[in-house]
Amino acid sequence: MHFTLPDGTRLDYDDTGEGPLAVYAHGAPLSREVEAGLGMFSWEPVERLPTHRFVRYDARGHGASTGRPNPADYRFDRFAKDLVALLGHLGGEAPVTGMGSSLGCATVLHAALQQPLLLDRLVLLIPPTAWETRPAQAAGYRKVADLVEQRGAEILTALTAATRVPPSLAGVPGYPPRECGVEGDLVPAVYRGLADSDLPDRDALAQLTQPALLLALADDPVHPLSTAQQLAAILPGARLHVSSDSADIATWGERIARFLTA
Repeated sequence: MHFTLPDGTRLDYDDTGEGPLAVYAHGAPLSREVEAGLGMFSWEPVERLPTHRFVRYDARGHGASTGRPNPADYRFDRFAKDLVALLGHLGGEAPVTGMGSSLGCATVLHAALQQPLLLDRLVLLIPPTAWETRPAQAAGYRKVADLVEQRGAEILTALTAATRVPPSLAGVPGYPPRECGVEGDLVPAVYRGLADSDLPDRDALAQLTQPALLLALADDPVHPLSTAQQLAAILPGARLHVSSDSADIATWGERIARFLTA
């Protein structure tokens, strides 16, 4: 299925089940297909719920969705506007649960602030670098954008393959990713947009009162535990679970399913 945004971007999505919406946004530079290939965790427990309608979509510029080579299109707040528009298109029953990992986590938080009454629950997986840790990560993203422009998109795959695997992800069969969910000509724009992004201000986030489930890794520098811990302290309705190995990560689908039905 797909939905066309006002700027002509087409978002491709899967829509299963019936009931209140639970919508999931993936991380960058992945897609639904690439993320599934990681084997990091399974959505089956959520898909089996008879109580919810579950939607997963490819963000603009990722996977089967379309995009433009414009860095401003790939800022966190732009992705959030896309999510708000997609939810408007989907309609359906309230309450709506916003779920996302990494980039998707940022997307959900920005969307929750853009439309405070839109989301009833939050599921935030592997929150990205933020605030004090963001500038160093942003500098790395800009270097990736420059390298891809100079040497082609293949360099991104090589850089990813050379990434040190944290112990918590050592047992994940498809990690690090063997392919990119972004077309080569869009990679520089995507990475520059991410470099110009950050999570919302802490004081703004403290106004979010929705129940929130935070799922984090103990030792991943790209998704530092410090961000998840700060979010757990900032968000009034948050609870945090930290995983140190792939066996515990594999429980995330069941944990999310329980959270949705609690």
